[in-house]
Amino acid sequence: MRAYELIFVTQPDLDEEGLTGLVERVKEVMTTNGGEVLKAEHMGKRRLAYTIGRHREGHYVLMEANLERPAITAVERDLRLSDDVLRHLLVRMDEE
Repeated sequence: MRAYELIFVTQPDLDEEGLTGLVERVKEVMTTNGGEVLKAEHMGKRRLAYTIGRHREGHYVLMEANLERPAITAVERDLRLSDDVLRHLLVRMDEE
């Protein structure tokens, strides 16, 4: 497994319960497809650099995980199909 970092921005009007549910759903998708979640951190509600679909703010969530290819495909598909996620970025961490 390789180390990955996932950051995604959700809609600003998402309440705490909805945000927690979304993070848990992403964790579940990762673990059911052979991944391991190391850290999940809510970075707070921040102003976006540019508007995304009439939204000027969004909740930022940072996750670190060890993933295999099936988990990567499943997570990216789930985030792309979610209406609550404005943007996401999944990058492989450098091996030290």
